[in-house]
Amino acid sequence: MTEEQVLDLAREAIYTLLKLGVPIMMTGLVIGLTVAIFQALTQIQEMTLTFVPKIIVVFVALIILAPYMIDTLQAFMSGIADKIISLE
Repeated sequence: MTEEQVLDLAREAIYTLLKLGVPIMMTGLVIGLTVAIFQALTQIQEMTLTFVPKIIVVFVALIILAPYMIDTLQAFMSGIADKIISLE
């Protein structure tokens, strides 16, 4: 493999990583901000109130986004397999 091909593969891997991670992280961020605003408005400082909703929503988002994530990883792996085959 040439240096250019390695850099293209690394760029594709980082892009795939972002496509998989950003929706889950944004979901956690939105829920975290919502709970923080709720706590600030009501002056409730319960520690479990910050973690439980985030955990539940992130797990639900993972379940909902699982088909998308699997398809994205399969497409990435197919691209890598095609590149490996074309090297021979």
